[in-house]
Amino acid sequence: MKKFLFMICLLIAVANLPSTLGLNLSPKGVEKWFKNLSHAKEKMTKFHFYFHDIVSGKDPSAIQIAQANITSLSPTSFGLVKMMDNPMTIGPNINSEVIGRAQGMYGFTSFEDRELLMTFNFVFTQGKYNGSTLSILGHNRVSREYRELPVVGGSGVFRLARGTVTARTYWFNATTRDVIIECHVIILHY
Repeated sequence: MKKFLFMICLLIAVANLPSTLGLNLSPKGVEKWFKNLSHAKEKMTKFHFYFHDIVSGKDPSAIQIAQANITSLSPTSFGLVKMMDNPMTIGPNINSEVIGRAQGMYGFTSFEDRELLMTFNFVFTQGKYNGSTLSILGHNRVSREYRELPVVGGSGVFRLARGTVTARTYWFNATTRDVIIECHVIILHY
């Protein structure tokens, strides 16, 4: 009976713990967080990682979900839209430690160059940022060595985040169209 009561107490205690790294995600918890915001000091956080956009093989991480009638005639793939759930890794090797997923979509938006509209989240699944996200929305001109994408928000410990992702193509296979993107992220958050 004591074990049973102990387990019940333990379950109640765990159920009442704030979620996502100590943040209370209930409406009242979020309201309290905003009320305390004026006293909070803004922090800068930097990340360096890679994401793997795999479009080939039997287990791709990005798939085509739509295309325009003219996409097959366009040298820039204009009108092609893909959904992605790409692994984010510490190193460029696909077998290095996975820290999260780059989840969202991108579409080819230019008749003149390979340019993308990208809207996606970096979803952290490991470490001290587990359960938190960064939201990215921006223009990506693939032909440039470095591309800047804005961080427009976040969740969890990255609530109200803003900043920049500097992306660079680390590796590209012209036959399979698979690509590894190196990301340097700098954000401000509370």
